[in-house]
Amino acid sequence: MLINRHLIDPMDFKVEELDEIFSLAEKIIKNPKKYSKICDGKILATLFYEPSTRTRFSFESAMMRLGGNVLGFSEPNSSSASKGETLADTIKMVSIYSDVIAMRHPKEGAARVASLYSKVPVINAGDGGHQHPTQTLTDLLTIKNLKGNLKNKTIGLCGDLKFGRTVHSLIKAMSRYEGNEFILISPKELKVPDYIKEQVLEKNNIKFREVEALEDVIEELDILYMTRIQKERFFNEEEYLRLKDSYILNMEKMDKAKNDMIVMHPLPRVNEIDMEVDNDSRASYFKQAEFGMYVRMALICKLLGVEEC
Repeated sequence: MLINRHLIDPMDFKVEELDEIFSLAEKIIKNPKKYSKICDGKILATLFYEPSTRTRFSFESAMMRLGGNVLGFSEPNSSSASKGETLADTIKMVSIYSDVIAMRHPKEGAARVASLYSKVPVINAGDGGHQHPTQTLTDLLTIKNLKGNLKNKTIGLCGDLKFGRTVHSLIKAMSRYEGNEFILISPKELKVPDYIKEQVLEKNNIKFREVEALEDVIEELDILYMTRIQKERFFNEEEYLRLKDSYILNMEKMDKAKNDMIVMHPLPRVNEIDMEVDNDSRASYFKQAEFGMYVRMALICKLLGVEEC
């Protein structure tokens, strides 16, 4: 049972519990009208201590499509935090007024602290560079829906693999399903951290290899997960300029890929996916954003215990 649980880390829920969420999300996708009033009288509080467009809108749209209401703030200056109120006191107050809380905060671990003081379920909508569990749920639902299941996939992760929290979470999550293997595509400066390789991949005997050129491996992939190469991570601009064009996905590279490969991206993109790729049927990043709304609808229902009409 997921009722009244918190979701702070993508690994908080068992695989079987994730399957419950995905199953409900797929029911909602097939018949959204059936669930359009299921959260009537329920309130979602969105506490966003740092700016966000997609994640906040996705949560708010999810609750409204379930027939519920939303309150909250989109930046700390419009809350009592600007007066010096502690996070603990804010959460104590907000949990009086709401039934579930979605919170984004720039400090790692803030969501975990919030869960200690809340009377209602807390959903981590991103805490610094640490965790973003509903993005992971979004990614898993996208793969399950578009590829049929979450097993036996060759997954290429491309770009900033060192600092990208979505990449780390997806590796952890997909490592729980049998037969998956990873191709890690990045410049040496932005390789996946050793602790991810040691504690997740090597520990669980999961196949992976590291390469620097996307075009060398794209034909092997079932899933290509693109991320932005961040200029600010390089020590000198010359090194950045040398590498940045290697990680722009265009139709020339797409022509080498499987006909049923899907391209994912947590968004926002800058220039790492050419806009001409948007017209390719394998481009799945905007569908991915839509699946994010549906998986959040299912998650809210599960935490509130209202999934059955």
